[in-house]
Amino acid sequence: MPRKVSNALTPLTVKNAKAGRHADGNGLYLLVKDSGARSWVFRFMLKGKSRDIGLGPAGSGGVSLAAARDLASALRLKVKAGIDPLQERKHEAAEALAAAQVAHIAGITFKAVADAYIAANEESWRNDKHRQQWRNTLATYVYPVIGDFPIAQVGTPHVLTILEPIWRQKPETASRVRGRIETILDAAKARGYREGENPARWRGHIAQILPKRSRLTRGHHKAMRYDEVPAFVTALRGRQATAALALEFAILTASRTSEVLGATWAEVDLGKAVWTIPASRMKAGKEHRVPLSQRAVEILEQVKPLGKPALFPADKGGRLSGMAMTMLLRRMKQDCTVHGFRSSFRDWSAERTGYAHEVCEMALAHTIGNKAEAAYRRGDLFEKRRRLMIDWAAYCADSNLEGAKVTPIRSDAA
Repeated sequence: MPRKVSNALTPLTVKNAKAGRHADGNGLYLLVKDSGARSWVFRFMLKGKSRDIGLGPAGSGGVSLAAARDLASALRLKVKAGIDPLQERKHEAAEALAAAQVAHIAGITFKAVADAYIAANEESWRNDKHRQQWRNTLATYVYPVIGDFPIAQVGTPHVLTILEPIWRQKPETASRVRGRIETILDAAKARGYREGENPARWRGHIAQILPKRSRLTRGHHKAMRYDEVPAFVTALRGRQATAALALEFAILTASRTSEVLGATWAEVDLGKAVWTIPASRMKAGKEHRVPLSQRAVEILEQVKPLGKPALFPADKGGRLSGMAMTMLLRRMKQDCTVHGFRSSFRDWSAERTGYAHEVCEMALAHTIGNKAEAAYRRGDLFEKRRRLMIDWAAYCADSNLEGAKVTPIRSDAA
């Protein structure tokens, strides 16, 4: 039976030992690599298996021989008690990592996650206005409450503190704020920054606390009665301003303000009388071709000599401001919005023409709500829409029309 080794090493042998494994006794070994690097290892037997656990570097600046013996002695006691030092070390390392992660997550604020989310996604958003709305609504309503708050701890009371003051007074804004909070909290959960249900979720949660928007007073774009549009267009043509031309063009094409003011000459084919709005500027994210009536073409020919990339440029360069047409309506003492003329057009087309529903909806670039119908429809009904817009332009040009003398229903228009 081999003699048991005990305290076989000395500080000098630790310093001068050659490459290999050197036993000190009682399971303690000095490992020396060919490079000269030295370390301590404790070998133990547990459940019939021999295992090694490192005790740290040896030599100058490392664990001394005496300290290594103390560490080995403490581990021998654990082994006798049936404790596996390796498993214990792994458990301690896991706990330390978890504690570090908790500490890290505790320092991650709602604003930090929101900033990261916006930076990662803003290029895919349709326009600058949408990006600005994200930033503005968060800065105005959310950050003052939870901007610097740990996102892991955001709960329902915080969400309600943000929403309740504006839920009735500003329902549209409140709804968007709630949705943006929900999105950011979902992003945080996906990154492992929080757990549990989303406290900003509407269905089954916030919906049980706050009243549905359908029960609230919802904002609408004030619209002019369609039988008043011809007289207004006549008055509009008496105005010598780019904003007046832009507004008339918007009325004649039944387009949104952002679509008109963001339009460039690269989108227009005057020869074919077609304005093609790219998908990136459309609300539905789909390219939209707009047939131009003769009057719409005349407006573009009128602004073309300005020589600017934008169809309707501002006096000092760049595109016309979104407020330019709104202020023009105010100066003309009209209690309606630019967007409201789309409603005027839709009411006129439904009540005074025989054009099919889908033709009128496509003129407004509305998406097809019926998924089955959308799956089968491939065309954009362009030629039918061209006839519709020509009729609309003719209607708008006749200031003598009265409510009973408007565009007749056409049996061949559908």
